[in-house]
Order: sequence, then structure tokens, then C-alpha cells
Amino acid sequence: MPTHSKPMNIVSIFNDVIGPVMRGPSSSHCAAALRIGRLARDLMDGEITEVLVEFDRTGSLPTTHESQGSDMGLFGGLLGWEADDERLPESAKALEEAGIKLRIETVDIGDPHPNTYRLTLQNKREKNYLTAISTGGGMMEVTSLAGIPLKMDGGYHETLIWTPKGEKTEVEADEVIYHPYGDVQLIQIKGPHFASADDFNHYSIKRLSPVLPVPSRKDIQVPFTNCVEMLQRDGNKNTPLWQLAVEYERARGDFTEREVIDKMIAIVRILRKSIASGIAGTSYEDRVLHHQSGRFAEMMKAGRLLDGGALNRIILYVTALMEVKSSMGVIVAAPTAGACAALPGAVIAMAETMDLDEEQMAKAMLAAGLIGVFIATRWTFAAEVGGCQAEGGSAASMAAAALITLTGGTRDQAIAAASMAFQSMLGLICDPIANRVEAPCLGKNVMAASNALSCANMALAGFDPLIPLDEVIDAAKNVSTMMPREHRCTSLGGLAITPTSLEIERKLASLKSKSCGSCHC
Repeated sequence: MPTHSKPMNIVSIFNDVIGPVMRGPSSSHCAAALRIGRLARDLMDGEITEVLVEFDRTGSLPTTHESQGSDMGLFGGLLGWEADDERLPESAKALEEAGIKLRIETVDIGDPHPNTYRLTLQNKREKNYLTAISTGGGMMEVTSLAGIPLKMDGGYHETLIWTPKGEKTEVEADEVIYHPYGDVQLIQIKGPHFASADDFNHYSIKRLSPVLPVPSRKDIQVPFTNCVEMLQRDGNKNTPLWQLAVEYERARGDFTEREVIDKMIAIVRILRKSIASGIAGTSYEDRVLHHQSGRFAEMMKAGRLLDGGALNRIILYVTALMEVKSSMGVIVAAPTAGACAALPGAVIAMAETMDLDEEQMAKAMLAAGLIGVFIATRWTFAAEVGGCQAEGGSAASMAAAALITLTGGTRDQAIAAASMAFQSMLGLICDPIANRVEAPCLGKNVMAASNALSCANMALAGFDPLIPLDEVIDAAKNVSTMMPREHRCTSLGGLAITPTSLEIERKLASLKSKSCGSCHC
């Protein structure tokens, strides 16, 4: 029998918090746009000749889509590439070479979400329409197809079938939804595999493949979705936070404990490789900052920096990861690309200082991931919605819990550290200099990691956070509703509109124009 239930979008540590593995300056721009492009490509059966992309004038994308990677990601997705494909920086040129005509327009349409993509797609046989939003950290949601409101987060095999109005189906699936559309209807079938066309008297059928690493499935039951529920469930057991994270992700992804830990170890290894490549040196023409982490490493080794202990190694690793991101190298959005360095930089640097192995690093990252689950479930990681408190604040909170985990601290100490770290970053705006996700993003990542270390030590010493973590998250969400649009990653406020920032942006645009020649990328 068909099912008509509408399950809650249950956050996964590997889908929503620690990931995706990607290239590009911004996960909410580049990685999410790529996933939207992949679904759009499937909607057109892999054949696209023309694309019109429309951005609402009051959203974040008209001023950021080119410099923060939306174009790069969307084009890569339309070409069928992965988020860590080394060709991504050349996706505009590749789109042109593939014979796909492109137009990008700014329109007055009043989209409620600042990261809304409206795509009109054509090939020789058909024209189709797709609207989607980027919700932060690489996550996205399709909100309409062909003018029909629906929901699609990329976790299912989606079979879309246009049939005569009123037709019903007995197909087995996780969810079947009927969308009336004039004299016909769209049947949306979500499942672990595609539905067969043989079961329908249909006019048209489309198959959209999942784009998330952890698929969705029917009747997912997780043990808790917020900190209060977790504490109530665990009671006086005082289970370490990383073990509670494993329990959560086992239920969400249908994994074994070993599979969850091994997945995170694989991510740790990617991050350590990226840190090493960042320190060795990176370059990319369209960036604000040059390679700086190598000089910091030299000064640290020579003893010519102020004695910061492990903090200096943390600063080095954070800087290295940010430079890899800015050179289009491989990074992990943890929880976002703009805030990709604070958590892993703090964890890996501190673990190496303590002579801990990669499994212990992975357990710390899992503890951080669970804090991220609580944030993503209640709110967002998207700076376009919440300012940098949503990115840097979340990263600091997650990193504080991770550092407690490295020391063998308790569940309650980890939660206290997470709460204190988030509290001190409420109201942080997002104002990228020259419209690039480099500065003050670098400083904010360093601040987030330093804040995490301080709050971890405070929690170990028994400092009282006063405000429970869930309430801090709600407070940040409330602050975001009062934050001017210009301070939420639009490049229309703060440092982004200083004379120096605008001059740097002009110089970069001039360099790009000269290097691109006639390719119009």
C-alpha cells in the first residue's frame, strides 16, 4: 500500500554537520548549488541546452553568486560532477564547451529564503522549472518542480511520474505523495531505489538520484534530537558524548558502531592531508590573501612567536585549512566551508600535541558532530540566514565539546563548554572582504578555535555556563531575526563595504577579466 506519511527531515552527522567533502569557498553556495545542479540535470535526463538562473534581488545571491562559488558549484552540478571534482574551478568554461547556453538574471520576486535558486531548463524535447534553496553547510531542498510545490532534500531515489488525475498506485515505497496539477497529477515516489514505469499509465517519468552520502529511509527513529532529550535519556549514566553521537548516527544511518567511527576516521585523514598541503604552500589567482601558514610554521619552529602552547599549532592548522579552501583544494565543511577550519584545526592540532591517534580524533569529531546535530535540527548553519554566529559560533561550540572529548572529560563538561563557546559569539556578522570567503573569515575561524580551547578549559575547571545549550541555540536564532540583511553574508555591510575592501574587489575583478579573455567565465 502507498504511504502518505511525511517524516521529519532527520539530521545526519555525515550529511548535515561534518561534510560534504568539497572544493570551493562556501558550502552554502558551492556545495549546495552543485547538489541542486545535479538534481536539475536528472530532471532533464542529463540533456541540457539552455539554462536561465534567476536570483531574487533581496536575497544574498545577486551579490555573492560569482565570487563565493554558487556559479562554480551549479555549473559543476549541471555537468554531473562531484563536489570535490578537481575541474570545478573551470566549470564555467566546461559548461560553455558543452554547448549549454546560460543566462543569470536578478529579479524582483520576493523569495522568502535568501539562498533561492530558480532554474528554467531546456533541451530539444522539453522545458522544465526547478526552485531550490540552500539551507547551510552544503544542504539544500528543492521546493518546487514545474510550478508544483514539493519537498526533496536529495536523500532518496525520487521517481516523478505524471499520470491521469486520480490514478492510484500500489507500488512499495518509503513515501508516495500525490500532487494535483490541472487535469493531471504528479506522483512523487521516495524510496531506496527507483520505481518501475511498468506499474503506471503515465505521460512522463523522471528519475532523480540521491545526492547525499547518508540516504534517507522509511521510519527513521533517532534516540534524541536536542540536548534536553539526550540528557533525559542518558540520565545518570554520564555516557561520553562521542558514544552518544555513535548511538545517534547508528540509528540515523543504519550503521554499525565500527562503520560510524571508520567513516569519521576517513574524514580525519582527508583533513590531515589538507593541513599538510596548506602548510606546504597553496596558490590561486582569484584570492585576497597569499600563502601565510608556511611562514607561521617557520616562526613557530624557530621559537620566534609568543608562547601559546598548543594554541599556536591550532592557529597554524586553522590557517592552513583556510588557505586550502581559498585555493580550491579539498576541504570538509565542518560545519560549513566558511567555518571549515576551526573545528578540525583545533581537534587535530590538540590531538597531535597530546600524542593521540586518528581514532581518538574521530571520536572527538563525532562528539562535535552531535552538538552540530542539535544546532542544525533547531536552527541553521547558513550565514545568509543567521550571520557568522551560525557558522563561526556553531564551529566554536562544536570544537569546545570535541576538545573536552580529547581529554576524556565528561558528557556534562562537553555540553557546558559547547554552551559557553556559543554564548560568546552571538551576534557575529558575516562581512567577507572583497566578497571572498577569506577575511575576516580566517580571523573568525582562529577566534572560534581559540574560544573553544578557552571554554574547554573553563568547563574542565567547573565554570558554570548558566544557560543550557538548547536555549543558547534558540537565542542565536532569535538574534538572527533582528540582524539586518546587510550583515548576513550579502557583502553589503561591515568590512565588506570599506573603501579598501571595495578596492581589493575591483583589482581582483580586473585581474580575472584579463585572464579570462573571451571565455566570459
